[in-house]
Amino acid sequence: MPRFTEFDFGVSWVMGFFHQDWIHDGDTAADVVAKHLAASDDEAALAVRRDASMLGSLPSETLEVLWDAGADYLPSFERLGGGAEWTRTLVDLCDARLAADTDVRPLTGADAEEGTGCRDAVVAEIRATRFLEAEVRDALVDCACQCAPDLAFRILLRAMSSAPDASLSSAQYTRLEAIGSALQYGEFLVDFVRYLVEQD
Repeated sequence: MPRFTEFDFGVSWVMGFFHQDWIHDGDTAADVVAKHLAASDDEAALAVRRDASMLGSLPSETLEVLWDAGADYLPSFERLGGGAEWTRTLVDLCDARLAADTDVRPLTGADAEEGTGCRDAVVAEIRATRFLEAEVRDALVDCACQCAPDLAFRILLRAMSSAPDASLSSAQYTRLEAIGSALQYGEFLVDFVRYLVEQD
């Protein structure tokens, strides 16, 4: 059974809300997330809640590294209350959104998978992405090993897109596509970083 979306989802989807013009979508970061959740299907809110709940097992400092790497223009963590508090806020926002629906069904099929079988491949790609700072790679490895490889991989793709001087070889991109295929991602999720492939 295919995933509920052909595009990004979960916390990595939320990271994409925080672009240069995010303030036009709401007065606060929480307002922006709530607005997007209100306009989305139950599956989108469930995926964000699941990711944020898993991330809750990581230290606040590690969460801040991940959020800074994956979001282009996130407000300062002083305003968000720290990485752990911001991640809990996401869970609360999802709970509020899902409480408005009386017939919420749990994620099933590929949407319920954590990508455990891809852990080694995901960790290898994180470690091979040398244009990311060492603390970002370390945080992503922690995410892959302590949360879920699927979640770490999606944040890795976001971090690649946000990193200065990022570039991918054709071989790297082929490996990313293979992982995305194994995780049953939709057509446009890994394709998000295709533009980083070096042209011969």
